[in-house]
Amino acid sequence: MIPTQNLRVRETVRLRSPREIKALVPATNAANATVVTGREQVRAILDGDDARLLVVVGPCSIHDPVSAREYAGRLARLRDELGDALCIIMRVYFEKPRTTLGWKGLINDPFINGTCDIETGLDIARRLLIDINSLGLPAATEFLDPYTPQYLDDLITWAAIGARTTESQTHREMASALSMPVGFKNGTDGSLQIALDAMVAARSPHSFLGIDEDGYTAIIRSLGVTHSHVVLRGGKDHPNYAPEFVSAAAAALRRAGLREKLMVDCSHANSGKHCENQEGVFHNVVAQFKAGNTALACVMLESHLYAGNQPPGWDPQLLKYGVSITDECVGWDTTERLLREAAAQLS
Repeated sequence: MIPTQNLRVRETVRLRSPREIKALVPATNAANATVVTGREQVRAILDGDDARLLVVVGPCSIHDPVSAREYAGRLARLRDELGDALCIIMRVYFEKPRTTLGWKGLINDPFINGTCDIETGLDIARRLLIDINSLGLPAATEFLDPYTPQYLDDLITWAAIGARTTESQTHREMASALSMPVGFKNGTDGSLQIALDAMVAARSPHSFLGIDEDGYTAIIRSLGVTHSHVVLRGGKDHPNYAPEFVSAAAAALRRAGLREKLMVDCSHANSGKHCENQEGVFHNVVAQFKAGNTALACVMLESHLYAGNQPPGWDPQLLKYGVSITDECVGWDTTERLLREAAAQLS
């Protein structure tokens, strides 16, 4: 018989199951406590029972666990110090969607050299998440591959579905089974309806193909996500963080019968992908929040130890320490100043 399948598959490499990897890299009691408390705090903010501003802040992507741990140590201290006004969560993104080609993130290619050792990437990701959570600092991530949550979701406090995947049925179904609050970004063209449709879909039960804890293909029957919200990240033609856009988004949520809570992403199209513009967006959001805009509950800032970005290349030894290899980030000095200013204004 003439072969008719797997004609474009060069190699198939089996991974350890989620259960096996979790057994090799188990969550600590301290990390578990951080996740449980962090999720409760985010849900309370979305329910209006916690008046603090939720701030998701951290690198555009994680490529170097050493600099990520240094960043986490600094941010954990700020979370403790500013906790009366701000609920700070670290952005810990391991998967990067690409418009065409490029580095797909630490899980896919942890050595940034094209070897794509995914099992090692998952191991590194779990170890880093455990260390961050063990500091008392909750972690946020974007789930891109629908199998990744089985390996990492026990260590995640808040999850994002990105602008390129919010319209995907696969990702809406995946989100309906996630254990933490979920933010859905508006489309890359600025369309809000895509995110609203995703929220409606993900709050409902679904049956879909996935993997179980032992790595077997399974039918996943979900209950639907209970706490979700829109993430305004701007569109191709304009940003969407100004009061008129926030008000329009809140009205659209109300008409759809959805919770009127949303996040503004200070980066991406809202900043024109220039890190120095994030500061103005952040100030605007804090001012709206202080003025009593109850729809605004959360803000996201892309930040690393040092400002800017650099091309990944294929030799990690040549990379500047603490500088993003994907989108531009503000540096730590700016990050600390912005968070302190926000906390002072909102205290």
